[in-house]
Order: sequence, then C-alpha cells, then structure tokens
Amino acid sequence: MTVTEEIRTALLSMQNETFREFNAKLIPGVNDDRVIGVKTPELKALAKQFGQRSDIGDFLNNLPHLYFEEKQLHAFLIADIKDFGDCLAAVERFLPFVDNWATCDQLSPSVFKRRSKELLPHIDRWIASGETYMIRFGILNLMRYFLDGDFDPVYLEKVAAVKSEEYYVNMMIAWYFATALAKQYDAVIPYLQNNRLDGWTHNKTIQKARESYRITPEQKEYLKTLKR
Repeated sequence: MTVTEEIRTALLSMQNETFREFNAKLIPGVNDDRVIGVKTPELKALAKQFGQRSDIGDFLNNLPHLYFEEKQLHAFLIADIKDFGDCLAAVERFLPFVDNWATCDQLSPSVFKRRSKELLPHIDRWIASGETYMIRFGILNLMRYFLDGDFDPVYLEKVAAVKSEEYYVNMMIAWYFATALAKQYDAVIPYLQNNRLDGWTHNKTIQKARESYRITPEQKEYLKTLKR
C-alpha cells in the first residue's frame, strides 16, 4: 500500500457523518461526495504522524487530491516544512490545486513568519495571477505578516488595486482592510472616506471592522457613517 493509500484509508476510518454534513455546508465550492468528515485536530495529528515518513513526498506530489481532507492534510504537512526554500516550493506546487477558502486559509507555513520579507515578490505574483485562491493567498499573507512592524502603505495600494467578481477574493479584501483598520487605522481610513473599494467590499469591510473588538467604540460609530 502506498503512503497516499494509507492516508486515504486512515481518513476514511475517521469519518464522522454528522460533522461531514455540517462541514460540507461551509465549503460550497466542494462537492459533498468529496468531503469525508474529519475534524481539524484529527487532521493535524495525522499530519504529525505521516510527516515523519520518508515517503511522504509521494503524497505531496500526488496531485490533485480526491478528498477535501486530503487537501487539508497537505496544507498541514506543508506548514511543518522547516526549510524556507523547500516549503516555498511545496506551496507553489500545491497552490494551483487549492479550490476552496478553507484549504487556502489553513495553508500557513510557520517558516514564512521568520522569512516574510522574502515572500514579497511571490505575494505580488500570486495577487497578479488571476486565480481566485492564489489571489486570496497572496492577500492573506500580506495580512498575516505586513500589518505590524513591517507595514508599508504601499501594501494597501496593492490590495485596493485588485478588482474581481469572485466572492472569496472580495471577502479576503474586506477581511484585509478590516484587520488593517484595527492595526493601521489612520493609514486605512482614507480608503473608505474616498470610496477606493467597490461598494460591496467597502460595506463588508465596515461590517467586519465594527464586529472587531480591536476597533474602538468611537471608531465604530464613525465607520457606520461611511456605509454606502
């Protein structure tokens, strides 16, 4: 039995039908019959177990995967790769096969935090790719690593320049700007005052910011006046 077959067998043995029905509703882009129903802590534990295997590369190279949980497991395996170059190469191989928001957002390599500045040219390329989940992943990494000490207003421009009809791209843009308001309020507020975002994303940004505990009551009241 190959490592890929072993992983699938293990996943199927862990199936929780009630959770499968619940989880399938949260990932509308994935067919119900491609969801097994395995909870995230179990997937992470399985990733730790199989990540020690010398043949795990066979699974990582066996793309595309059939099941949603195989994609999630793949993301968790990548997250544990310690070498930056190897990790980035694994991300680049995997990204074209990411087809849902959950896998995209769970793809969070620990080594990226330590080497974030080296990500910038790759982030630019992902955002410019035209592919929904590559764009989302690029913006997500700008949000993760470049809203604090390494913040530069030019990053706001990069995200504001993204124009898309895709829900999961626009939701990511709103999430980015809502988070940016919490961390870099003075730099971000002109984007709402000057209507730099499309109407839906503008209002979703305000909604998400007003739901945040990191935004002051006074800021929330002002944001309410900017709703379009």
